[in-house]
Amino acid sequence: MNASSADPRATPTPLAYFAAATLKAFNTNKTSWIGLAIFLIVIALAVFAPLLSPFDPTDQNILDKLRPPSAEHWLGTDSFGRDTLSRVLYGARISLVIGTVSTLAAMLIGSGIGMLAGWHGGRLDVVTMQAMDVLLAFPSLILGLILVAMLGPSMLNIIIAIALTSIPPFARIARAPTIAIKDREFVMAGRALGYSDARIVAGHILPNILPEILVMASLWLANAIRTEASLAFVGLGVKPPIATWGGMIREGFENILDSYTLALVPSIVILVVIFALNLLGDGLRDAIDPKLKGEG
Repeated sequence: MNASSADPRATPTPLAYFAAATLKAFNTNKTSWIGLAIFLIVIALAVFAPLLSPFDPTDQNILDKLRPPSAEHWLGTDSFGRDTLSRVLYGARISLVIGTVSTLAAMLIGSGIGMLAGWHGGRLDVVTMQAMDVLLAFPSLILGLILVAMLGPSMLNIIIAIALTSIPPFARIARAPTIAIKDREFVMAGRALGYSDARIVAGHILPNILPEILVMASLWLANAIRTEASLAFVGLGVKPPIATWGGMIREGFENILDSYTLALVPSIVILVVIFALNLLGDGLRDAIDPKLKGEG
């Protein structure tokens, strides 16, 4: 299951093995399929929001403000008379884009830093991981608040802030297996053949540690979505009138006595998405180490 196999057809690659193990783990832990199905449904709703939304999410009608759920407005309206269902669907786009892009950026940068530190070791490893420990000392939400407050509230700045707060966990999760793998026989064989460090890391080490990184990404995506909603709730999210789940909760909180559903609906949506991602992450974790099944 590693790059040392003489015949690549005889032994599956690490990613092929991970795919097979994931399928087996999902079939054993059926709730993982539920998490995957829910998350895919949310993605589909976000992609097809223009077709599914009964109204434009920014259209205002003051005469219809704070309406309860009805046949015309299934989830009611907000304080500006905008359709809540339409805003929830469009808000999924913002949350998923910010969460996915920031998590991918953190995964690429953090994993690269972790592999670099683990591969070279020595002073570089010590200094790099001490820097990661300093970042980890700050709660991710607090650090995100500081960064967005400094950079200004915009989608790009929120992505940058969330990505920066997510780099240390990826660096740590990539460093440990890199240290464990770099002295394995197939890596030594690559060195003996004169392969460059970049080729060995990219072609031999990365495929073997990628499953662990993907598990971290699935779990950290939930954290990114939650952080984005938290930033929007305190007024540091994407600027209105763009619909965001956190912004809807903030507005609903301000009108909680007039329409409790305005804050309840996006809160439930965030809860369901995070729950689905955690179910998905549990299945991926079981695929990496079946001994962890049922623990936690």
